[in-house]
Amino acid sequence: MRTEAHVHHYVPQWYQRRFLSPGQFQFHYLDLHPESAVSGGVRYQRRDLLRWGPARCFCKHDLYTLKLGRSTADYVETRFFGEIDTRGRQAVEMFGRYDGICEGIHEAFQALPEYMDAQRFRTPRGLDFLKASVNVTDSNLLLATMQRLYRFHTTMWMEGVWEIVRARRSSTKFLLTDEPVSFFNKRGFPSELEYPMDIGLEQVGTRTLFPLAMDSCLIITHLQLVRNPWCNPTISRVNARAYQTTLKNLMDTQFGRELEEDEVLRINYILKRRATRYIAASEKEWLFPERRASTTNWSKLDDDWFLLPHLYKVPFSSEVLVGYKDGSVWAMDEYGRHPGNPMYKDKRLHEQEWTTCQRAKREWARKRAGKEVAHVDRFEHDGVYDKLMLKHMSE
Repeated sequence: MRTEAHVHHYVPQWYQRRFLSPGQFQFHYLDLHPESAVSGGVRYQRRDLLRWGPARCFCKHDLYTLKLGRSTADYVETRFFGEIDTRGRQAVEMFGRYDGICEGIHEAFQALPEYMDAQRFRTPRGLDFLKASVNVTDSNLLLATMQRLYRFHTTMWMEGVWEIVRARRSSTKFLLTDEPVSFFNKRGFPSELEYPMDIGLEQVGTRTLFPLAMDSCLIITHLQLVRNPWCNPTISRVNARAYQTTLKNLMDTQFGRELEEDEVLRINYILKRRATRYIAASEKEWLFPERRASTTNWSKLDDDWFLLPHLYKVPFSSEVLVGYKDGSVWAMDEYGRHPGNPMYKDKRLHEQEWTTCQRAKREWARKRAGKEVAHVDRFEHDGVYDKLMLKHMSE
């Protein structure tokens, strides 16, 4: 008979290994809030820095165990997360080395947001957030709720602007944390977020940061923020919603931008501040980005707009149409609204965003002058966008 698993990794071991250098088997594993213990009547604080491998990191005993009377079952760990991890692992590997459209990328694009959403909910903080949000105390019911709410964020992620940035030229690489899929909003100060609450993805200024490996990170930005970076980051995104069908052009995915050392440090600072308790890295020095980052002022971390994608390479489209063989047509605007919605193809908003988007392009070019830029898989136009950017910079 199969041995039932009781040690459950809320950050899968295969994912953890993507943050180890070749030939390395242990992390520098930092406990941000080490517990106190008593031994021989003396109270002491446990060590905060450990040298552990993936088998001992980011795991908890019976985190997903179903209690069936006197019996237990690890169905959630082996079946639910097992299937998601199988597809997710392939997707993470493919996007981790993404260099344009390739065979299998469509399947990977469907699998990656689903894996990310499961990763958001499967951590101790994610489960505690669900428990507080739906007022569930029974552990079995909580696990059932998690499976029902799975895919909550995928619609808005797929409608966002995707960029995969690199840290291959930086001596510092991306951190691994107990919250691998992290949200950043410059108005969502970590010190003001009481555990287990978090900023919402529906807020227009919320960026999603998901390191794919030690030298690769996915950044997803709401289109509305790209078109108007000066908007109030705490307002709700246009047509924020979940569990609805949407479409995305994979050729708009941006890639190839190499980050500077300080940019990697600032991302790591965000990842560390958004972590709940544990972070890990291949090198000890990487665990302390606050020591070398140019700023640790939360509201100013992205003042140079380095987290924004290449604004000239984000299409200013207003509608997607899909025709079928039977002559029927499926349509949505850029914010997922369908014909019949009174705000479908909102002309007033479209005109406002056209104006702010043109201003934003020039400001972005000024801020990013001399920096690495991203590419898109439309190579016949990729250079044209950069020439337009340079022209605006010289005006």
